[in-house]
Amino acid sequence: MASVQGLASGFSLDLGPLKEPLGFIRVLEWVFAIFAFATTGGYSGKTNIKVPCEPPSSSHDVTAVFGYPFRLGAHPFEITYCNDSRSTMHLQGDFSSSAEFYVCIGVFGFLYCTATLILYLGYQSVYRQTSRGPIIDLVVTALFAFLWLVSSSAWAKGLTDVKWATNPEHVAKKCQICEAVEFPSMGRLNASVIFGFLNLILWAGNCWFIYKETPFHKDPSQAATMEEGGAPGP
Repeated sequence: MASVQGLASGFSLDLGPLKEPLGFIRVLEWVFAIFAFATTGGYSGKTNIKVPCEPPSSSHDVTAVFGYPFRLGAHPFEITYCNDSRSTMHLQGDFSSSAEFYVCIGVFGFLYCTATLILYLGYQSVYRQTSRGPIIDLVVTALFAFLWLVSSSAWAKGLTDVKWATNPEHVAKKCQICEAVEFPSMGRLNASVIFGFLNLILWAGNCWFIYKETPFHKDPSQAATMEEGGAPGP
């Protein structure tokens, strides 16, 4: 209870850090992390083929629906042939690992940005009191930059595979007598990959500004003062 009261009493809202690269870039990371996992996690698309019959007006349209987390084999679709017989087929491929990993990094990045923004804006004195806060922040930010590189690269490859597996021309070949009609809209997923690499740039670039807050970038006398819990000299 005392620790909660201590945190409450130590809170002092200061929007000044938002005018500095450290806080401003963190806000951008917060926004782009939301865009990254939202454009991927909420996606739903469809690919369309048809069974050509004579006369053409009796042709049957077939729609295969798919979406996040892109376990395509879990999406069956029914084909009605010209003689009204039916069969069930499935899209092929499981690309959930790269998609879920990417979304996971986006969600955790969003949560970390939220926590550090609270720290920057409400507990700036605590953050700068010792070197521990900036050092931990630097390590975690660098780790997220690496994870954005890995997850964005993996998801870019996964998206390429999703596009191939849901290509109506590829799906129509499995039906043998079917024809491709409409390609699925992938603009949202293309944007998700772009957001991933933008996050990589933001998090990697922010490492420099956080590094400037650590004693590694300060003179030894100032770093020693901060280690002792005192305020840095002018």
